[in-house]
Amino acid sequence: MSRFLIPLLIFASLIAVFVVGLGRDPSELPSPLLEKPAPQFDLPSLLDPEQRVTTQDISGEVSLVNVWATWCVGCRQEHNFLLQLSKADVLPIYGLNWRDNGPEARRWLQQLGDPYVATAYDQDGRVGIDWGVYGAPETFLIGADGTVLYKHLGPLSWGLWEENFVPLLKAQGQLQ
Repeated sequence: MSRFLIPLLIFASLIAVFVVGLGRDPSELPSPLLEKPAPQFDLPSLLDPEQRVTTQDISGEVSLVNVWATWCVGCRQEHNFLLQLSKADVLPIYGLNWRDNGPEARRWLQQLGDPYVATAYDQDGRVGIDWGVYGAPETFLIGADGTVLYKHLGPLSWGLWEENFVPLLKAQGQLQ
């Protein structure tokens, strides 16, 4: 009897795990960086390789770090949102151009507009690995103290902004 009971219990446990997993939003992968300092980086600027974009640039005020690439369909989807958010001057937006072709990325910003205060060029993707990037687009909300407050996977929109970012910005005293 017990030799049938053990496989039945294992099978029931697997079913429970699958049911819980099916109820989760696949765009919500927990980040081990939450509430920890943003990973250190020092990369060339996409627009001027003689300039550097570093972790210190994103410290001192609440900011966004948006991981993007020209080959990313979702990045094109969210680009107009980022332009509008940049014009609203809610917070500075920094770009992390990830595993991309530099000339194509510069052309993209010239043609579509540049919502970023500065864009770091992560050609080989190593900084993206340090940040736990799964793919593009990904957006990180960084606190004034340099800690990662939130990570969003996928294209941003006003609805997602209002739902996920605005409450955190209010808690940081960034919005009323």
